[in-house]
Amino acid sequence: MWRSYALLSALFAGLTAVLAKFGLQGISSNIATAIRTLVILVIAWGIVFAGGETKDLQALTKKHLLFLTLSGMATGLSWIFYFKALSTGPVSKVAPIDKLSVAIAIALSAIFLKESLDYKTIAGAVLIMAGTIVLIR
Repeated sequence: MWRSYALLSALFAGLTAVLAKFGLQGISSNIATAIRTLVILVIAWGIVFAGGETKDLQALTKKHLLFLTLSGMATGLSWIFYFKALSTGPVSKVAPIDKLSVAIAIALSAIFLKESLDYKTIAGAVLIMAGTIVLIR
């Protein structure tokens, strides 16, 4: 099931870039990021309430809150810089550079989460980096 979710994530990420480029025309990238964040906030909490998951709030620990806060900060900074790049650069160049995050996530998962990397994963990360270089030149 995770593969289906990952493919849907990729599809919507691709749509995000194109739709954002249209939405950024004539406005500040920071305003665009704030509007996008507000929409995501409403959707995310709507899913929590609709799914009756508010009871899970009691299970939150300080560790959960710390790492989710740090993750949120990283997401926010990623979006801010992504929208700034989209506001001045072409989607066909910005999106591939942004997808270097896949190779970075693979490396960080090995370093911090001690995930084992097989040759296919390493080769895939190298190919992503090579593909990015080809696409941006």
